[in-house]
Amino acid sequence: MLFLKILFFSGIFLIFYSYIGYGMLVWLLIRLRNLFRTQRQPPPITTLPLATLVIAAYNEERFIVEKIENCLSLDYPRDKLKIIFVTDGSTDNTPILARAYADITVMHEPERKGKIAAMHRAMQTVTTPITIFCDANTLLNRESIQYIVRHYEDPKVGGVAGEKKVISAGEDSQAPGAGEGIYWKYESLLKKLDSQLYTVVGAAGELFSIRTELYEPVPGNVLLDDFVISLGICRKGYRIVYEPKAYASERPSASMKEEQKRKTRISAGAFQSMIMLKDLLNVFRYPVLSFQYVSHRVLRWTLCPLLLPVILVANIALVLMAAGPLYTLLLVGQLAFYAAAITGWVFSNRNIKVKALYVPYYFFFLNVSLYFGFLRFRRGQQSVLWEKAARQ
Repeated sequence: MLFLKILFFSGIFLIFYSYIGYGMLVWLLIRLRNLFRTQRQPPPITTLPLATLVIAAYNEERFIVEKIENCLSLDYPRDKLKIIFVTDGSTDNTPILARAYADITVMHEPERKGKIAAMHRAMQTVTTPITIFCDANTLLNRESIQYIVRHYEDPKVGGVAGEKKVISAGEDSQAPGAGEGIYWKYESLLKKLDSQLYTVVGAAGELFSIRTELYEPVPGNVLLDDFVISLGICRKGYRIVYEPKAYASERPSASMKEEQKRKTRISAGAFQSMIMLKDLLNVFRYPVLSFQYVSHRVLRWTLCPLLLPVILVANIALVLMAAGPLYTLLLVGQLAFYAAAITGWVFSNRNIKVKALYVPYYFFFLNVSLYFGFLRFRRGQQSVLWEKAARQ
């Protein structure tokens, strides 16, 4: 019984720490540090630097014109911002529509090799000191580039991560977007805390930038190129800072089926990335970075999904062994949580929005996706030429 109790409470502690406790601990560490020194602020920018905006666009004819217009409307001097669209492999009118704009550079090859191959091709032509990447299905706020480049006045900054915003069309929008939106608000808060403590632990491809000189090509089979590239920069001793005033907005997935495709691919990429970045687990070589990486990413990708069923089974066993009323109460709580998660999943598939169910169902969904992602990774079934998830 003692072993079961230790297993039960250890599992609860690790899950709580990974999702809530870590953020609380980082917040406390930041407050304690700020008692002895002032918080970092980006130094005043003396002159706007040259920058290149790189967008990989595959079969985006429905959105490409709006995306290009958005890029051209950014509040940044046109002579200081080069815009490159790479449309490799597109079989629709994406390259034709893009070439109608004289103010952008369009690179196109008929063969589709994946996003990372398209990025590599574009980077071979970049000569500006700063490179900014964003997805083809997102819209940037007008001041985003200015907010990003100001951080490069600090020589220790190797990259800047923007914020991802999941937008909806209001009350009539699809239910799956609600859980996704809440998750990204939570992730944005953690990134803000990570950045204040030391560095963002992996940038999101919707909007991030790097010092061009720090770019190193990653293997063509990498699934989470943005994550691996940004942490590769941290390996070199630079920081990735978070800039919430620079954001990319995109629609949520059209359905839970589409969201599952996206999360399964990301989960497969997570396991691939952990192997590629295994040296970041060396706390003696990367003391703060390793602490952040393990706490924010590794635990959530590995132990947390494994511990969820272990905690449930241990709880049932303790109740059957009459360990006490506390365990009965906790079991009722667990069963109620899973019932809410499953109900939320059923309602979401039917586009029924019940706000009280958003958090349990999306939490459950994230962890189940990690199991599917691990199986896909182990079987080598996840290609870099994935099918895009449909958006609302």
